[in-house]
Amino acid sequence: MKNSEKMKTAWGSILVPGGRNGVLLVHSLGGSPIELKFVAHALGQCGYTVYCPMLPGLAGGTDVSGLSSWRDWYTALEQAHDELMQQCDTVILGGISAGTILALRLAALRPKNVNGLMLFSPTFWPNGWAIPWHFSLFKFINHRWAARFFHFRARLPHGIKDERLRSFILDSLESEAIEDMFGRGGGLVLEFRKLVRSVKPLLGQIKQHTLIFHPRHDDQSDMSNTIALLRKLGGLVEVCVLDDCYHMVTLDRQRPIVVDRVREFAARLTKSSEETQEATAAAADVQGKERSAT
Repeated sequence: MKNSEKMKTAWGSILVPGGRNGVLLVHSLGGSPIELKFVAHALGQCGYTVYCPMLPGLAGGTDVSGLSSWRDWYTALEQAHDELMQQCDTVILGGISAGTILALRLAALRPKNVNGLMLFSPTFWPNGWAIPWHFSLFKFINHRWAARFFHFRARLPHGIKDERLRSFILDSLESEAIEDMFGRGGGLVLEFRKLVRSVKPLLGQIKQHTLIFHPRHDDQSDMSNTIALLRKLGGLVEVCVLDDCYHMVTLDRQRPIVVDRVREFAARLTKSSEETQEATAAAADVQGKERSAT
């Protein structure tokens, strides 16, 4: 890190100390940083400083009153980004599911301080095969007071195809915790919809190199979400389609593939950034010598 001062992390956040190249990862709607721990520790082993903040209101069980808004989530992400930038020269940004939308907004509004994007199962709207048909009717709800009458209960397979892993997660949670982790309140979903509405006009401004992972048979978020990004993002986009997992690609049975691709992608971005910095420094040095000579 640049200095000896340690980052202050909120309860539930994941921080893997490393070097001057950083990675900021955003968890899902109603989820937690645990969803990204395998990716975080894999990048940490490669020398990156990795930060997965617990975002109040976005994380499961952190908005009991139902008063947080998408602007609160984004402000918390900005703060996490500021903290990581104090420790790192470069930052790669990533997110899973609804967290990808927050990541996209930050990339659009802070283009000079986001060096690349890694998006896991990006979601503009839940439309996978396990989402009940009547969920689409919620699009007609536009007021928070009405949204609070809705609660979308947890449904199998919870984004995890590997039955043993799914059973392990469910067995480790009590029934109420399962609802906190997988269920969604109507107010939360409405705020997410507002977030998506704010981000869509910005997609063409996002020029950063982007890597997207999406399951072919996603139970929560259909491939159409990634196809929309391919059409609208303004920079180079790589897509890795996974054929043996569901929505939670960072946890499910093909996570080794995800981890390997993430490492390789981050290494390429880091090398490119370092070469650019060296070229800029060399050019500045030449200009300085020319001015001294005259």
